[in-house]
Amino acid sequence: MRAKYIFNPKKLLLLVFIGVVGLSGCKKFLDVNQDPNKPSNADPNLLLPVSQAGLGMVVGNYFQVYGNIWGQFWTQGPSASQYRSIERYNDPNTAFDGVWSRIYTKALINAQLIIDSKVGGLEQTKGIAYLTKAYTFQVATDAFGDIPVGDALQTVNLSPKYIPQAAVYDSIFTYIDKGIALINVANSVKAPGSQDIVFQGDMAQWKAFANTLKLKAYLRLTNVDPAKASAGIAALYATSPTFLTKDAAIKYISTGGNDNPLYNEIVGLDRAQNLVASATAVNQFVANSDPRVLKFYDPVGSDTKITALVQGTFAQFPTAVVSTPSALVGASPNNALSAVAPVKLISSSESYFLQAEAVARGWANGDANALFIKGISESFIATGITDPTAAATYTANAKDGILALNAAASPEAKVKAIIVQKYYAMCGFQGFEAWSEYRRTGYPDFLIISKAAPATTTVPPRRMLYPNSEAVTNLNYPGTIALNVPVWWGKKN
Repeated sequence: MRAKYIFNPKKLLLLVFIGVVGLSGCKKFLDVNQDPNKPSNADPNLLLPVSQAGLGMVVGNYFQVYGNIWGQFWTQGPSASQYRSIERYNDPNTAFDGVWSRIYTKALINAQLIIDSKVGGLEQTKGIAYLTKAYTFQVATDAFGDIPVGDALQTVNLSPKYIPQAAVYDSIFTYIDKGIALINVANSVKAPGSQDIVFQGDMAQWKAFANTLKLKAYLRLTNVDPAKASAGIAALYATSPTFLTKDAAIKYISTGGNDNPLYNEIVGLDRAQNLVASATAVNQFVANSDPRVLKFYDPVGSDTKITALVQGTFAQFPTAVVSTPSALVGASPNNALSAVAPVKLISSSESYFLQAEAVARGWANGDANALFIKGISESFIATGITDPTAAATYTANAKDGILALNAAASPEAKVKAIIVQKYYAMCGFQGFEAWSEYRRTGYPDFLIISKAAPATTTVPPRRMLYPNSEAVTNLNYPGTIALNVPVWWGKKN
């Protein structure tokens, strides 16, 4: 199967062609019909949506599947087989070839071409490109650990060097600062508008995105370098930063091939029911009387309850009829509304939870409880539950440590409450980020080992495998690192 996203200038943003790929039968992305060794001569503003859409494909399809399965919001359905190897923790390294390629040859290369352009008046577009680089390198290093950075974007270099993850994070902070400086240029005469498929050229939103991304990146360091994390956050707050109050997201439409990338993948798999509700998350939603469960998942038939499968038990219950992820998150195979589900890079809910954690750790000034509650209410709104009494009732009665955010609670108890509630808010929308936060903090502490995993398995996956393409082409390939080895910032449980 081969397809293209065609961005219609009337219905979406502008005309660009980008190779849309899905997870094939062995979960590999297909060719993208662009030679990365031949830089484009296109207007740099026209490269911006190509870079952003490439990132959307990574976050909204490949990492969405792995994150939601390993984060235990979803599990492999018993009536299909596409993701069984993910549940078994034995995906081959060839399964990661496609996403690695898309990270570098779509999201990053096109961002770099914008940055390197000699065309004048592109300061704000280049600023967005730097922020796209920062975000993309963060999700890449959070997935794989040490990765190529600087020389990886030199199109003639077939063997870029891997650098330690700590150095990757230093680069991320540098790219964010460069991005902020450029988006602050008021006289950027060729400012992006509709070419920017995240914020449509709104520089105030990009400034808030940059600050929120920087806060998220510093919080990743809490266990491995708390001094650097606290100092960085203090310096950030000294600038009186704005943070996101709306989602940083790519929105899709249902025509012209511009649909949600995960739904596009599901359609390509003949709408087989590969993804179903995991009992790990659903049981917690039910225990908390959380109304969002009926937004994140679809009931079976006329039932009003969500039916879930214990993680990895697809073989034990081959005829089970199980609830599916909803169209809200782009994963319902038979609901066309999945086509327009957004891909969230950073959600407003996440933004408030990040701020709450910084305050709870004593690294920033503010009201941790108010920020925490706002994160929950933003999640309710995102699922379509706009009645403010619903979120208030939930926060007053939920069992997962909400009341831990009081003056007498320890910082760790507060952090646990924040991370657990952030986990719930990310269900379906941001599975990769929820899985990453679990790897960083150990929360939530109710995740289990997939029942399909080998009996000797002691922890859920801690990283993704380096792709086979690196093993066979990059002379600096560092070798295989097992799934159970934490990345640099990961907490070893």
